[in-house]
Amino acid sequence: MQNKDSSALNISQMKKNIWIIAIVLLWACGPQNTESEDAKEEAETPSESVETTGDNTQVSVDWDGTYKGTIPCADCEGIETTLTLNKDQTYLLKSSYLGRNDALEQEMSGTFEWDESGSKVTLMHMDKIEGQYKIGENQAWFLDRSGDIITGDLADLYILKKQ
Repeated sequence: MQNKDSSALNISQMKKNIWIIAIVLLWACGPQNTESEDAKEEAETPSESVETTGDNTQVSVDWDGTYKGTIPCADCEGIETTLTLNKDQTYLLKSSYLGRNDALEQEMSGTFEWDESGSKVTLMHMDKIEGQYKIGENQAWFLDRSGDIITGDLADLYILKKQ
């Protein structure tokens, strides 16, 4: 009889030890939280203004001025585009659709914002497809819907040159 009680006690003790080991392993192998609560809240709170530091277009390039070029057009000879960026973060965008009978011309103005990297601008109050440009030394790349530089055979036609 003592063997049965002794075996049951040993099995019970082994089960208890296994649970203790499992809990210790889960605790030891789980994710470690080294950030303070204040740092977490600060990281989750979006900043109200983009602060640019370091070497980027916004701070290193003479970006203000007028950029011109003719962007490809599906139903016309091209879109003659003039983009003026001002230091006070305002813009003027003029577009003239070449080869159309109605000679469609558009003029839009407003403000623009720099992205976090300080290299791309978004013209506010415009369609995303028409309102994003990557700014570089003496040129501005018209960007695709995803905010990327257009590649391929016609890629050079999507670059506006600074005047």
